[in-house]
Amino acid sequence: MSEGPDTSGFTAKRTGTSWRDYVRIARPDHWLKNVFVLPGMIIAAFMVHRPAGAIALDGAVALAATCLVASANYVINEWLDAAFDQFHPTKKHRPAVAHGLSGRIVAVEYTALAVAGIALAASINLEVVLAEASLAVMGIVYNVKPLRTKDVPYLDVLSESVNNAIRLMIGWFAVTAGFLPPASLVIGYWMGGAFLMGTKRFAEYRMIADSDRAGLYRRSFRHYTEATLLASSVFYALMSAFFTGVFLVKYRVELVCFVPFMFGLFCYYLAISFKEESAAQQPEKLYRERGLLAYVAFMTVLFVVLMAVRIPALANLVDTELIGI
Repeated sequence: MSEGPDTSGFTAKRTGTSWRDYVRIARPDHWLKNVFVLPGMIIAAFMVHRPAGAIALDGAVALAATCLVASANYVINEWLDAAFDQFHPTKKHRPAVAHGLSGRIVAVEYTALAVAGIALAASINLEVVLAEASLAVMGIVYNVKPLRTKDVPYLDVLSESVNNAIRLMIGWFAVTAGFLPPASLVIGYWMGGAFLMGTKRFAEYRMIADSDRAGLYRRSFRHYTEATLLASSVFYALMSAFFTGVFLVKYRVELVCFVPFMFGLFCYYLAISFKEESAAQQPEKLYRERGLLAYVAFMTVLFVVLMAVRIPALANLVDTELIGI
């Protein structure tokens, strides 16, 4: 495949730029993604004893801080990706491509959002501050040269989806800083995010339907095919299921009943990625998938119920004594 033209000198002409364009590149419509903070809060809340009001307050502050830091990452993403987004069927209409933006204003906006988010986190505890700072650092690793991991196949998915694990820890530390979340939970959550990101890549690649043009838009696409993107997404799903299963069995055996529905969620989401103009390409628009939302709501209720009740008969699943010996 052709390596394509050099985009390093790309400069969009400034035409009709307004303050709304700078608001748009912060993507407040993407804040819905930060609901990934909530599972960390919910699981931690079952493991420690804190007043519900205090948990809700710190959780709300942590969620707001995460939205600000995530917006900082979106700002540099749109600014640094403008040269590549011009080759995307829909992203070519983004402000940084269509109108051009002031680099100085973008820098000030990025700094203000990142500092505000981390400062807000400081009102909770140091652990949340460090987690928010990690989220900001990963935005730089993912977008900024010479690292810019988004250009490297597979590493692009893994380095972006680690933000899901960071969000989990933000939610966890907002509830308790007394101990770390289980590694199996963090890895399972990370791999679940990798599955979501992998299916997003798969849906994008299919939508562009031109491997050369796809490679111009996203350099990692020069090394992918539909088959490798689909296969890697299945791998991430299996890894997520394995590590999440380890956590569920070790810490709450009742959650074994949750596992089949988790598998169903992976399958449901994968099916969505095959749709024309799939919402998997734009997760902020998943609210349009009412069936998916209903399924997630059911799973949330099921999770809370299974965390609250005991089913003694399931203890046999984790009995360490060998039968007949």
